[in-house]
Amino acid sequence: MTKQALYILILLLGIGLQAQTARKYSNEFLNIGVNAAAFGMANAVTATTDDVYAGYWNPAGLTRIEDHEIALMHANYFANIANYDYLGSALKIDDESSLGIHVLRFGVDNILNTTQLIDDQGQIDYDRISLFSAADYAFTFSYAKNLPLEGFSFGVNAKVIHRIIGEFANSWGFGLDAGIQFQGKNGWEFGAMARDITTTYNTWSIDEDAYSQVQDAVEGQNQELPETTEITLPKLQLGVAKNFRIRYDWDIKAALDLQMRFAQTQDLIATEAVSVSPALGFQVGYLDLVYLRGGVGNFQNVEQLEGGSKVGFQPGFGLGFKYKGIHIDYAFTDIGDQSVALYSNVFSLKIDWRVFR
Repeated sequence: MTKQALYILILLLGIGLQAQTARKYSNEFLNIGVNAAAFGMANAVTATTDDVYAGYWNPAGLTRIEDHEIALMHANYFANIANYDYLGSALKIDDESSLGIHVLRFGVDNILNTTQLIDDQGQIDYDRISLFSAADYAFTFSYAKNLPLEGFSFGVNAKVIHRIIGEFANSWGFGLDAGIQFQGKNGWEFGAMARDITTTYNTWSIDEDAYSQVQDAVEGQNQELPETTEITLPKLQLGVAKNFRIRYDWDIKAALDLQMRFAQTQDLIATEAVSVSPALGFQVGYLDLVYLRGGVGNFQNVEQLEGGSKVGFQPGFGLGFKYKGIHIDYAFTDIGDQSVALYSNVFSLKIDWRVFR
């Protein structure tokens, strides 16, 4: 059997590993992030997010939009092998509350399916090669409202997840997130975001006929169908930020986030109960027109081939431009993996609909 067939088999078997049990890593495409401005700050935005992108980072921040905002983002992943796209919209429905809807897609397209490369006569027939995509989708619906306590707001997300591996398998999942923000005095901001608070379930449906094409990819191992349920553990993000005004034309924002998983992982601080990775970011703005951003996060203990480990991290750098209601942001960052993946150029566009009214 060809390498491509073996690759498909591994994808399918990965669905069933540790089935019916909670996983350290599941639906990881939802942890990459959105918005080039956030990537530029190493994703340290839990306390400060205040626009349409808040539906992803902390839905409580949606209460701070003024009218109706829409946003787009595109990024290439693994040197253009995968595409990562986002579309979001948020609407102020009254003085105290807002709604949002967001769509994410992470996909690898045009994968060669060579499971039928050899015909019944044992001859290679390249016309039997087909193409398929492996793609992950998330559809998120957000609601946010100001609390009766001054400076406090909360928000919730309901998300539907759809994952596809060509004709071989697909899954549907559902989960909930919840967040809170507090705008204090003297420029202080605080935030907390709990993801997958009910745990998120993905239920897979596997095409047995398609799966049978790759069952014997490993000689002598007639693989059984994998189990079809995976569970995503809750995660918690805590954030604090401080805003400084220098004269009337310069603004500086400094932020710290702690990203926590309730399992032992490769994060900088890792115990059996919880693992923690910090993120630090800053933004310098001039006349609320031009922005410079930087940050460092995703600190991981990276195992070395020669033995031992070293601390790796994910740096970020970004620029932003705002004119009236149009925001264009750019980030240069190693999204998703601080030591293996190549650096990516991320662009995002946000439009405040008031500019057209």
